[in-house]
Amino acid sequence: MNKNPIIPFILIMAFGIGLIFFLSMEGVSNKEEMAQNEEATEGGETASAGEFDPEALAQGKCIGCHGNSYEGQGAFPSLVGTPLSEDEIKDVLANGKGAMPGGLVPAENIDAMAAWVKSLE
Repeated sequence: MNKNPIIPFILIMAFGIGLIFFLSMEGVSNKEEMAQNEEATEGGETASAGEFDPEALAQGKCIGCHGNSYEGQGAFPSLVGTPLSEDEIKDVLANGKGAMPGGLVPAENIDAMAAWVKSLE
């Protein structure tokens, strides 16, 4: 008996196309769900975020380069006792300098963050 090889090929191809379609629809569904969760989270943060905590932001974004005690590591400078003025710190936070990118601190919180960095001893 001679089996036709095209039939298994067509079945595998149809299964693959169906699987791709199913996974695409599942991804769209997950994307919509994640967008709804993000909107709910943003609304909650805006409502409850009355105070800006510079140290919490520093723990999340600064310690990776500047170290746990902000005393610098390797090529990254120490934030403790920095010789920069508060205005220079604001400029670095807004625009970046060297390997540090700008924009890590929201614009409305740059003043508070600069004052906190200047207060480190």
